[in-house]
Amino acid sequence: MSAADWTPAWLWLAVIASGLYHGVNPGMGWPLAVSAGLMERSPRALVAALWPLTAGHLLAMLLVILPFALLVAVVEWQRTIQIGASLLVIAFGLFRLANRRHPRVLARISPAQLGLWSFAVALAHGAALMLVPIYLGLCQEADLDSGHAAAGTLINANLSMAVLVATIHAAAMVAAGGCCAWLAYRYLGLKFISQSWFNLDTTWAVSLILVGAVALAFNLS
Repeated sequence: MSAADWTPAWLWLAVIASGLYHGVNPGMGWPLAVSAGLMERSPRALVAALWPLTAGHLLAMLLVILPFALLVAVVEWQRTIQIGASLLVIAFGLFRLANRRHPRVLARISPAQLGLWSFAVALAHGAALMLVPIYLGLCQEADLDSGHAAAGTLINANLSMAVLVATIHAAAMVAAGGCCAWLAYRYLGLKFISQSWFNLDTTWAVSLILVGAVALAFNLS
């Protein structure tokens, strides 16, 4: 199997790995699920809290990825769009590295509104943006010819790919976050959360820069 054949497999692994990474990160909300379970004194409340967190995260992914799904339908500009997206991710990572303040508006969202909170925090932290270069790498150029109007087909294919990428990523996110929440709720307790709530802002910013840099290197090579 050639390196080109392995490329889609590695990209799908990156989709799943980024989802696991987002899920383990406490900033994406799994401690709120633990809080819900403890307040209700029921593991069902914990599981129920994971669904709005997942829905919010999924919507944030789609909101960012879907416009690119439409843009890459313009095949002659596809490489330019991919390079631009890579630079955008790098720039946002540098911004997060320089500015580590959390948007104050997120602190005013009630934990009861878990879906809205998850959606807002995924956008503010660039979680959705991290997925864009990976998604663009999975998009394949269409074979356009003068006898067929392939733009509609290409757009539909890109939209389907965007939904699939966002869904698989969100599924990996809730799997990782759910495991962390369950372990904290059932075995580790609140003391573990208070001690393990380490600051991931630097790691998050660096990971954004690395994803953008890798995508940029592939597009320029």
